Amino acid sequence: MTPQSKMKGSEAIVRALQDEGCDVIFGYPGGVVIPFYDALLDSSLRHILVRHEQGAAHAADGYARATGKVGVCIATSGPGATNLVTGIANAYLDSVPIVALTGQVKSDLIGTDAFQEADTTGITLPIVKHSYLLQDAAELPRVIHEAFHIAGTGRPGPVLIDIPVTTSLAEVSYKRVETLGLPGYRPTTRGHVKQIRAAARAINDAERPVLYVGGGVISAGAAPELLELAELRRIPVTTTLMGLGAFPETHELSLGMLGMHGTVTANYAVHECDLLVAVGARFDDRVTGKLSAFAPKAKVIHIDIDPAEIGKNVPPLIPIVGDAKHVLAALVKELQGLEWTPERTSAWLAKLKGWQDEYPLHYEDPADGTLAPQYVVEEIDRVTRHEAVVVSDVGQHQMWATQYYTFTFPRQWVSSGGLGTMGFGLPASIGAKIGRPDATVVDISGDGGFQMTVQELATAVNYDIPVVVAILDNSYLGMVRQWQDLFWNKRYSQTHFERQPDFKMLAEAYGAVGMRVTEKDEVADALREAIACGRPAVIDFKVAAEENVYPMVPAGTSITEMIGGVAPRRRKKS
Repeated sequence: MTPQSKMKGSEAIVRALQDEGCDVIFGYPGGVVIPFYDALLDSSLRHILVRHEQGAAHAADGYARATGKVGVCIATSGPGATNLVTGIANAYLDSVPIVALTGQVKSDLIGTDAFQEADTTGITLPIVKHSYLLQDAAELPRVIHEAFHIAGTGRPGPVLIDIPVTTSLAEVSYKRVETLGLPGYRPTTRGHVKQIRAAARAINDAERPVLYVGGGVISAGAAPELLELAELRRIPVTTTLMGLGAFPETHELSLGMLGMHGTVTANYAVHECDLLVAVGARFDDRVTGKLSAFAPKAKVIHIDIDPAEIGKNVPPLIPIVGDAKHVLAALVKELQGLEWTPERTSAWLAKLKGWQDEYPLHYEDPADGTLAPQYVVEEIDRVTRHEAVVVSDVGQHQMWATQYYTFTFPRQWVSSGGLGTMGFGLPASIGAKIGRPDATVVDISGDGGFQMTVQELATAVNYDIPVVVAILDNSYLGMVRQWQDLFWNKRYSQTHFERQPDFKMLAEAYGAVGMRVTEKDEVADALREAIACGRPAVIDFKVAAEENVYPMVPAGTSITEMIGGVAPRRRKKS
């Protein structure tokens, strides 16, 4: 029998976090969370004081993606909580496990428009997996443990706990929670055996199969099973933005990313395949393009732990609800009992190899002597030997990172996908580096997104977190400018930053290392110096102002209707 001890609710929160194995919290204090911060002083929990609550949410998100653990952030009531909202929504759309603790006004003041009151549970209702407004201090230990369990199991996602200050101040008998009783929450993990057998037969019979892999494979830790399945039946693999790293891009069966800025081969392969095996992916519009034209020749197998995703956009012939790790392992076992010869897919693989040779990713050096942004990413890839944890902000640089960095292992890529949140990169890289202190962490950013959360440089310097920020600085909101270029007759309305800060001096003002690079022969040395310095470092790479990301599938068209990506100039990888 676990003994009980009397303590304040705030102390119970800290104790429950410790019992849950939480080792770091990202937060920013305010009036109604003072009891928590007071209890924190007497604990072993590490707290990272960010410079804006949005940074706390993104840092918790980056920590969770890089480690697979549940990230934790905390903010005060009212504006503190609402400043977390973007980060919570970002985690929700990308299925990232975080627990967000928010302070709330006294219980008797809720609903009176009290100072710094906001209906936090109401505001976040559409963007959380679950939420609590916790007014009974006796429930604190149970709720904290439930929140971690819900956030990190099934389809991961954010859980919010809104805690009135009266709850934090109340006395509670703390008892460690050993078991959880959640009869209404039982995610299906195993997959139906008949569906798995049907899927195995379909895979065995296919002549032009493709594995279409999303972030669910990474969340489930299913990369080994994916590799085994792909090699067992010689199935080419394409990944979504969130699935990068689930399958090594150095492997001969890798097609790279598919979709709006995916490789020509990946998009052609999906269009021509006779069997599409979707694993932990949700048929997002940036992947499918025009739905009615997506994979028109294919039977579809859809494997996902969230039954709500099955058939939401594309009706599958064989739906399988279950955890990717368990389902893929079961598929491998079934296939091992079936006869098959490599000749079945050999012609298909030869065709794909022909497309890869004909349509490699390519770019040209800018005529004005500025840096090609693609070249900078290639050099980051070469200098780090495909081994860095790469974080990105959102924009053109994000897509160049997906195209020109070689991802080889899970949780190597940390980026905002579903919400496309500018400002994500820097705070997420801080969270990733705290979670993976032995890894080289490089944040590939744009000059626009970097300035949205630039204040978190102070956080990195304060805690001596040696992240490397590589700004692909084109003085434009590049992705919006690209759309204006291609679809709005080059009417560049409010996308050009006419006056920019000196990023080198700005970094130095924060106490970080600041660098500026304008020449190709300076790129690699600058990267090596930044990585070796052991301090937060910002490199301002002056890149071509009006470079576009190619290939590009215009919104609402078939993924075979790509702009660019046809005339080979330069190969991506040898």
